[in-house]
Amino acid sequence: MTELPAPRSIKLHAPEDFAGMRAAGRLAAATLDMITPHVRAGITTAELDRLCHDHIVGHGATPASLGYRGYAHATCISVNHVVCHGIPGDRRLVDGDILNIDLAVIVDGWHGDSSRMYGVGKLGLRARRLIDVTYEAMMRGIEAIRPGATVGDIGFAMQRWVEAERFTVVRDFCGHGLGRIYHDAPDVLNYGRPGEGQELLPGMFLTVEPMVNAGRPDVKILGDGWTAVSRDRSLSAQFEHSVGVTETGYEIFTLSPAHFTKPPYPPVG
Repeated sequence: MTELPAPRSIKLHAPEDFAGMRAAGRLAAATLDMITPHVRAGITTAELDRLCHDHIVGHGATPASLGYRGYAHATCISVNHVVCHGIPGDRRLVDGDILNIDLAVIVDGWHGDSSRMYGVGKLGLRARRLIDVTYEAMMRGIEAIRPGATVGDIGFAMQRWVEAERFTVVRDFCGHGLGRIYHDAPDVLNYGRPGEGQELLPGMFLTVEPMVNAGRPDVKILGDGWTAVSRDRSLSAQFEHSVGVTETGYEIFTLSPAHFTKPPYPPVG
């Protein structure tokens, strides 16, 4: 008889724990800032992963995904129709590509988890609009966070915006709780109904990470067991922030130190 996993409990963190999440979130965001000028035609996704790995380790932290469930890289890099969990490799970027770089770091036991979209060269109009809509979806989901709201409120805010813009929300993956644990309760779906699901309470830490397809929402997992792609090969985009629920609303832990939000990003340096 297979033993069922123990249910995950919602963790409420003390005010002093926010400092640990700020440090972890800042390094995650700074790493995504650092990689920005390297995202260009000709570079491989493996090279981008190595640069992120070295930056994280060079700051005394640990890449959270390295060794997680057997995963062998510091980042997931998802290009064009790859929805999430793209494995870095010898694929070279070309003009017109869009890609998501997703990474998490561990700083003094705390996890900072974030992802950001990037564009290579001149992007098509639909690709640019997809990126803009996905970023706005994340921010609308975050703005729904406050004590007494629910995870359904977050999902509803994102889904309503995305579908009004004639894109689709991926339902196979979701945001999650985090803190000293990488993936924890509650699940934060990218769709939902107002008032449904887990109530948000001060001290909860979670990620908001909408994945949005330009075509249908359906995905499939490739034979490597990780890479998720849109079934109709339509473009896909994702953004992610780590967020804490405060007494009055929310705090974003993974804001860019360079004030980057969405592409096109200004020159670095």
